[in-house]
Parts: sequence; structure tokens; C-alpha cells
Amino acid sequence: MNVYDFDDTIFRGDSTRAFWAYCLKRAPGLARFLPRQCAAAVRYVLGRTAKEAFKEAFFSFLQGVPDADAWAEDFWRTHERRFRPWYLAQKQPDDLVVSASPEFLLAPACRRLGIRPPIASRVDARTGRYTGLNCKGAEKVSRFREQYPDAEIGQFYSDSRSDAPLAHLARRAFLVRGDSYTSWEV
Repeated sequence: MNVYDFDDTIFRGDSTRAFWAYCLKRAPGLARFLPRQCAAAVRYVLGRTAKEAFKEAFFSFLQGVPDADAWAEDFWRTHERRFRPWYLAQKQPDDLVVSASPEFLLAPACRRLGIRPPIASRVDARTGRYTGLNCKGAEKVSRFREQYPDAEIGQFYSDSRSDAPLAHLARRAFLVRGDSYTSWEV
């Protein structure tokens, strides 16, 4: 199987930020969560809070979204145009996305793409709380092995060197830069 990161790899930009902007436009009252989000961002930048705690504070806006799963479905109707053309030209039904973005947000995107369900961060779509670790770096390998213990990665694509643990598992790895990619020297 081929494995892909999602944000800035298959999708142009960061899907979480795009979804936040979409939600804020749809329900401007969600701005009431900005003070909590900003305070958490400052604590994270200063090294006073863990990434999961920062992300939970960011995702607290989901408490004001009446049906985040339905909104995620609608979000992808208007944002699928941001899937990268090079990916659309080569995608296969057994492709797998492994991402730090929330699973509830990426599952509808993967369905629209016609690929396997994603392995992603488990975030409660009603509360914004994490129900596991942030799916990044070595955690991506753990989650991949948990779900596919004997699988081999033919090709791996990511825009981030933090994905080196997954890149090391692949027969071939590629570093994505915009609408092109080059061989990843691991």
C-alpha cells in the first residue's frame, strides 16, 4: 500500500485551520472560543503546555458546533478542489492517509477520494477532547502497526521531516513541496 500524510501533502494547506475558518464563517459566534485558543497558543509557544493540551483548547470550538460530523461532510463539498492534482492522478483505492489532523475531519475526505479510512488523531467531535495521542512522528508508526501489523509501505509521501519514522518503513519515500515531490533521502 501507499501511505500519505494529508495536510500540505494531499491537501493544499492545513485542513484543521481551513475547517476552523469554515465553521467561523458559518457560525460567527464561535469567535467566543478565541480567547481560550489564543491563551493556549501562547502557553504552547512558551513551552508551558503539551501539544495535546494546546490542540484540545483549539478544538474547544467544537462545543459550539451543533453537528461537527455533518459540518465536516459539508466542508469537503466546498474544499475538495484543494486536493493536489498530482495525487488525484495517481490515487489508488488502497491508499492510506496517516495524519495528525482529526479523524472525524479526514474520514469524509477519504471517502470522497475513494480510499481507505484514515489513521488520524482521535478527537471527540462534540467536545474537542483527545481520546488518544496526537498522531504525529513515532505515534504514526505505532498507529499504523496497530492497524496493519504486517503491511508493507510501497511509497510514502509527506511534506514534513517529522514523518521520518514512517518514511523509514517505506520502500520509497518522497518529500512533497507544493505541487511536486522529490525523493526523500532517509
